[in-house]
Amino acid sequence: MSTTTDTSLSSEPQRGKGFLDLAGSRQLAVAVLATITGFYYLLVAITNCTDTETNRRGVAAVLSMEQTIHSAGTDWRAIGNETVALVAYILIVGWEFLIAFVLLAAAVVWVRALRGQVGATATAAKLSSLGWTLAVLLFAGGFLTIGGEWFRMWANEDVNASSAALQNFLIAGVGLILVHLPRSAEAG
Repeated sequence: MSTTTDTSLSSEPQRGKGFLDLAGSRQLAVAVLATITGFYYLLVAITNCTDTETNRRGVAAVLSMEQTIHSAGTDWRAIGNETVALVAYILIVGWEFLIAFVLLAAAVVWVRALRGQVGATATAAKLSSLGWTLAVLLFAGGFLTIGGEWFRMWANEDVNASSAALQNFLIAGVGLILVHLPRSAEAG
């Protein structure tokens, strides 16, 4: 005899499920990851506001390309204007706050979904997906691609945030995979 178990995030939890059904569910795993990453990005953004000078200097150092490998083929990319560096820094911090707020909103809706509120799972999944997509854009697009390759952050002697950017990209990628896994059937 074969039974199918719907592990899709789009289905609502059934009331009366046992502890293990909830504690071992993909919904709870995604909810926990959304909560943790939401608080993480909030902490990162707050830290960037409380230690503005250090972090702003880091952005300026990457953009200026002063401490990297120099060649005529790439040095023209450098941006030494402090105002541009400040604007870039403000945009990064604002983006981090946006990621945090979207993921924390997802966490709140996940709690509702886990309690069985109709329609909450789909909303929580969409908010989680949006939050992690914003993180991918910032860390894979902004830090790894633009900062890392265009401004050669990977070769910067003072500021190389490539490993932190990769870490953030991978965590967001895991979240996106979990939230977008299709329904699956298990033989029982």
